[in-house]
Amino acid sequence: MQFGSLVAFFEMGGHGLYVWLSFAIAILVIGFNLVQPWLNQKKIFIALNKKYQHENRSQ
Repeated sequence: MQFGSLVAFFEMGGHGLYVWLSFAIAILVIGFNLVQPWLNQKKIFIALNKKYQHENRSQ
């Protein structure tokens, strides 16, 4: 499919809103799935450290 101009490319024959909105939502979901564990890294390390210390005390 060829487009005559950049505007025609973004409009995509009247379906541009749905196409670009779906791309934006997909990028947001993927970005959230990549960033969220990184943001919770400190909580994860603290929880693992507490678990490790608790297991070593009980042995």
